[in-house]
Amino acid sequence: MPLAFMPRRRFLVAAACALCAAAPAYADKSPSGKVSVDELMAPNALPDVVEGAASAPVTIVEYASMTCSHCAAFHHDVYPELKKNYIDTGKAKFILREFPLDPLATAAFMLARELGDKRDAAVDLLFSQQKNWAFSDKPLDGLANVLKQTGLGQEKFEAVLKDQALYENVNKVRNRAAEKFGVNSTPTFFVNGDKYSGEIGVEDWDKIIQSKIAAK
Repeated sequence: MPLAFMPRRRFLVAAACALCAAAPAYADKSPSGKVSVDELMAPNALPDVVEGAASAPVTIVEYASMTCSHCAAFHHDVYPELKKNYIDTGKAKFILREFPLDPLATAAFMLARELGDKRDAAVDLLFSQQKNWAFSDKPLDGLANVLKQTGLGQEKFEAVLKDQALYENVNKVRNRAAEKFGVNSTPTFFVNGDKYSGEIGVEDWDKIIQSKIAAK
């Protein structure tokens, strides 16, 4: 069923269920597994949006859901420090990939992708205002209102939600993560292939990244 025509109540219920299904608040301090970096970085159904220098010795891949409160907390409380200390200094590059836990999260990712080079800025905006749309009685209206700040009008908003190819590609990214890398909750991070599930505080990020740099 095209996203634009799904009943709004179903969006709201799905979003609430996603939040309950999210990972525990804090990640284990040590990795819970390891995957091939070559396979992790292989071409996906949607191109990666990379923040940071291509030559950075540490690669961080986050699988997130736009309706996940833990993901929002990471992007609000932790990511700015990560960006300042490691991404902007050339020590790490960061890639956020879509892992929607519900149709509303899928819609949000689709709309963010439509904004092209503004995609990550739109993701940050949606996370910062998550309560204004993900927890709203009318989540689609809330989503549209938030994204008006990016210049996305109502006509384009509705057209994107009917884009079946984009819908399928967002879910292909999600399905590949689940099948190939065992992702089943958000946020899940891979740091040079090592897997961490759940929120990670700034001090623990320091330890993880420094250990990866030292291992190079």
